[in-house]
Amino acid sequence: MSKSPMSKKRCISTADTKPGSNHSSAPFIPVEAPTAPANEMAKKENEADIDEVLYSRQLYVLGHEAMKRLQMSSILISGLRGLGVEIAKNIILGGVKAVTLHDQGNAQWADLSSQFYLQEEDVGKNRAEASQPHLAKLNTYVPVCAYTGPLTEDFLSSFQVVVLTNSPLHEQLHVGEFCHSHAIKLVVADTRGLFGQLFCDFGEEMVLIDSNGEQPLSAMVSMVTKDSPGVVTCLDETRHGFESGDFVSFTEVQGMSELNSSPPVEIKVLGPYTFSICDTTTFSDYVRGGIVHQVKVPRKINFKSLTKALTEPDFVMTDFAKFSHPPHLHVAFQALHQFCSQHGRLPRPQNQADATEMVGLAQVVNEASPPHVKQKNLDEELVQQLAYMATGDLAPVNAFIGGLAAQEVMKACSGKFMPIMQWLYFDALECLPEDKETLTEDSCHPRQSRYDGQLAVFGSDLQEKLGKQRYFLVGAGALGCELLKNFAMIGLGCGEGGDITVTDMDTIEKSNLNRQFLFRPWDVTKLKSDTAAAAVQQMNPQMHITSHQNRVGPDTERIYDDDFFHALDGVANALDNVDARMYMDRRCVYYRKPLLESGTLGTKGNIQVVIPFLTESYSSSQDPPEKSIPICTLKNFPNAIEHTLQWARDEFESLFKQPAENVNQYLTDPKFVERTLRLAGTQPLEVLEAVHRSLVLQRPHDWADCVTWACLHWHSQYANNIHQLLHNFPPEQLTSSGAPFWSGPKRCPHPLIFDVTNPLHLDYIMAAANLFAQTYGLTGSKDRGAVAALLQTVHIPKFTPKSGVKIHVSDQELQSASASVDDSHLEELKTMLPSPEKLPGFKMCPIDFEKDNDNNFHMDFIVAASNLRAENYDIPPADRHKSKLIAGKIIPAIATTTAAVVGLVCLELYKVVQGHQRLEAYKNGFLNLALPFFGFSEPIAAPRHKTEHKLEITMLSQGVSMLYSFFMPATKLKERLDQPMTEIVSQVSKRKLGRHVRALVLELCCNDDNGEDVEVPYVRYTIR
Repeated sequence: MSKSPMSKKRCISTADTKPGSNHSSAPFIPVEAPTAPANEMAKKENEADIDEVLYSRQLYVLGHEAMKRLQMSSILISGLRGLGVEIAKNIILGGVKAVTLHDQGNAQWADLSSQFYLQEEDVGKNRAEASQPHLAKLNTYVPVCAYTGPLTEDFLSSFQVVVLTNSPLHEQLHVGEFCHSHAIKLVVADTRGLFGQLFCDFGEEMVLIDSNGEQPLSAMVSMVTKDSPGVVTCLDETRHGFESGDFVSFTEVQGMSELNSSPPVEIKVLGPYTFSICDTTTFSDYVRGGIVHQVKVPRKINFKSLTKALTEPDFVMTDFAKFSHPPHLHVAFQALHQFCSQHGRLPRPQNQADATEMVGLAQVVNEASPPHVKQKNLDEELVQQLAYMATGDLAPVNAFIGGLAAQEVMKACSGKFMPIMQWLYFDALECLPEDKETLTEDSCHPRQSRYDGQLAVFGSDLQEKLGKQRYFLVGAGALGCELLKNFAMIGLGCGEGGDITVTDMDTIEKSNLNRQFLFRPWDVTKLKSDTAAAAVQQMNPQMHITSHQNRVGPDTERIYDDDFFHALDGVANALDNVDARMYMDRRCVYYRKPLLESGTLGTKGNIQVVIPFLTESYSSSQDPPEKSIPICTLKNFPNAIEHTLQWARDEFESLFKQPAENVNQYLTDPKFVERTLRLAGTQPLEVLEAVHRSLVLQRPHDWADCVTWACLHWHSQYANNIHQLLHNFPPEQLTSSGAPFWSGPKRCPHPLIFDVTNPLHLDYIMAAANLFAQTYGLTGSKDRGAVAALLQTVHIPKFTPKSGVKIHVSDQELQSASASVDDSHLEELKTMLPSPEKLPGFKMCPIDFEKDNDNNFHMDFIVAASNLRAENYDIPPADRHKSKLIAGKIIPAIATTTAAVVGLVCLELYKVVQGHQRLEAYKNGFLNLALPFFGFSEPIAAPRHKTEHKLEITMLSQGVSMLYSFFMPATKLKERLDQPMTEIVSQVSKRKLGRHVRALVLELCCNDDNGEDVEVPYVRYTIR
């Protein structure tokens, strides 16, 4: 229940946002992709294989090549306070070669507010050494060691990437110059209270393999002109989606065949269906067809050193509403370093003298800045706020900046995704109390408490409120683990009367360990909620947490009832499906509770905050439904691997699940046939024929029968059906307009000839036969040699195409066709079915598709079935990895995005707990770490309605019970008007109300003064 598909809501569209569009453009130099990091020391003599089970979801984000480069990179992380440990956690989970933790300082009380691997007993111990055992357990493939010596040049030279956190400016400059001159990539990260800073220097010749990580686009060509430049027109079924500057290649072009063999060519977009290419005047005339493919061309980008970038900064915007902040913060952070250098300490919390001094230092820094950096009117209030909270250390800010920084490290190692060029500044000052007067030096003074880093920003009042909160967390997967960690660090529910309830019915799988960081290998098969709750109690023993294993929904409303919700202060969703989110949204609207909503999809993430009476709810806006593949395309005219994979999934269901379910119903339910005959269209015939096949025509008695069935089915699908299709529509067929029938999206197929020596053909037989045997409870076999021998004995009847077989060309034609069923044939089928009494004890075993078990033949069948069909239609096949992604509808996921998104969620939590009333204080967020892109928006306001409507109630109901209607007899109406509402509901529904029911939901039908129906919301009737 952890990851959430970004289908809902307002996802950032990479088609609308060019990589790097919010920073200065890097010079474009096409190059060849490297096979290893630029630093030669990264090479491994024996390259380890990728654990595709552990890294499965991350592999769908990075890809195998990027993952291999990641596994060849050693990383140094200097500074193990809250930010450093967050970065280290994400990088170790990501699977680099090795990580070294560096810190020469000892743990302090203030560290405990965000350093989740330090305990109270660690205060006074070296931070790196205390953290190392915990971080080393995150990923057994990544060696983690601690180092407490100085950062010498000899020591630095053994790393591919160096990360500096909590580092003075003079150290940053010294290390930065060495790294820049020795092709070592550098990331500098810092957080101060509600402020964050990030800097990247990946050298002068970093090779960027893929700027956005999106799957390469392709489109079908309808025309290419002979011109300079030539203009390509694509079929107008869908927009091509290309952007100017993209590179493309061509295949299957007829006539202008020179395009098929030309290297990738750069394009200029002319419209949604057209773009220009190279000079085509010397090419042959275009005839028809062709597919254009986007090609990811590697290129070099260069970075300035830290010394140079200080005076020539380029900024990545994190919040366009704060467009002016980055240059002022650039000056302010330099002033902060000067203050620390002069005093040997940070400015004290809310200390006016220190803040005034730092403003003066900032003015000096600003005056000494080059003209293009110097600010005409320095934002002194911004500088002052940085001084006020410089000692602050907040887990949510560290989670956000730490997620970004770790992603930049992965970019540096792999060349995958556009890096930050080169400065990023962030602030969340809207989290401060709306009444700033409540923040005083006394209230923010350190108290030798684990929350000192948070007290320095918000004072003691908020800490007390946080401790008393009662929150419901739905989901304990990746998002849930990160939320629980942040809850523990900020002290949510850790005080008197406070409590966190977390529910998740799932158990831990190995693939979870790559991003659900509260779990370890020995936790596999344990319950997520119990394990996560125990883990965060180790992080903060003061936490009050209760774990459940319930699915949220109508079935559990007796558990999560009125009393439960009335006691809550808010809800946080960490769900992986829209239906469950919408259910929780309805519950929160009903009980008037704040809801924190978030989701991730690879490097993309979103957050939404829902406040009763202030913002719209989660369900207030809906994404358009996903575009489905037309039935006729799936059945007869596929043109992409996605089509053949969906066809294979449908095959799986129709062969190994639905028939077995129908048979079992037929054998156990006397009214099954009667109900089936009432189904619409041809469904009765299809269902009864399937039952007849399963019980009579195709019922196997042994393993050999299963192999025979698989072989015959192979011939039916990949040879006979294709022969029939080509009989109906020969390759040379023309449409009524004279155009070739087999053109455009219709690819002309060819039948396959079975070859037992072809591995793909035998793969299909092995998988199909074993699955077929499972549905009948028969024992299968993995002996390919024995199966090959059995296949030699199978007799394949000669197939002759039939005349009069109707094959629909389009879904419109399919829908308009009259679906008539011969009643006499149905009656005949009924008589041919064996009586259930003659099959005592017989039961079939329906198979539910499970993508993550590589030994159950499920994905074996999908891959073989899809690729065989792709071969029929000359569609490029897909490997097992890609097939599992598409057929299994896997949501790509990576720990960095999860950390960053949850950091933003918990910043909104600060506002919710304080009770912020200004709509503009809250922020819905959208990010794509690959581009990188960050966007924040004010939530849409809750709709306002007038209070007096002058409506007449015509009907009143509760659930399915009609309590009142305008046509009700007068005597019954009079009787009910004198009864309590609870008594009426119990009487009409014939059910006694449970003790847990504290309110009723009443539905109204109303008319206005003109007698017109008016739609009105439900009424919540509270029972006193």
